Amino acid sequence: MNIEIKLSEKRVSYKKAMNFLLKRVEKVKKGKEKELIWILEHPKTYTAGIRFNQKDVVDKKIKIINTNRGGKITLHNPGQKIIYIVINLNNRKKDIRRLIHSIEKSVIQFLKLFNIYSKSDKKNIGIWVKNKKIAAIGLRVSKWVAYHGCSINVSNKLKDYLKIIPCGLNNKKITSIYNEKKIVPKNFEHQLAKIFCKNINSI
Repeated sequence: MNIEIKLSEKRVSYKKAMNFLLKRVEKVKKGKEKELIWILEHPKTYTAGIRFNQKDVVDKKIKIINTNRGGKITLHNPGQKIIYIVINLNNRKKDIRRLIHSIEKSVIQFLKLFNIYSKSDKKNIGIWVKNKKIAAIGLRVSKWVAYHGCSINVSNKLKDYLKIIPCGLNNKKITSIYNEKKIVPKNFEHQLAKIFCKNINSI
């Protein structure tokens, strides 16, 4: 399958990214645009999924953007990489679990590049390093077009998580590549996109 790869060097606001993503979803449904893998960063933003609970907000002063993705409340901030996807499962196997597995596999393979060994968890969606979460996954599907995606903590400030209970978890159970290895990876976006593209195309 021919997937467009989009890499944004500058940070993109969450609202702007969602406007672009939703327009692409409609065009993909109509067969007017290619599928998409988009890698970017957001400014500090707290977003709430459809299972959001107000009890998961520790600091009541923060601004929260409601979204239509799955999951609860989470954080996006500089140093965290977002991988948005728009994938048409009408042209593939109509299997959401397989798509999620391909995303999990991609993150695990990416982290191995830095000698970080991680795993998925059927009960708690996302990718884990021992008992700490390093990547979050949230999808929505409309007429078998899947969108949203995942986030990977690379070198972002983990203290920003202390204002929420991310994904309903203890906010101290969050980690990043920097937190694990004390390195700040650079210029890895093309390789990350390639890994995602290969695994999604195997569906």
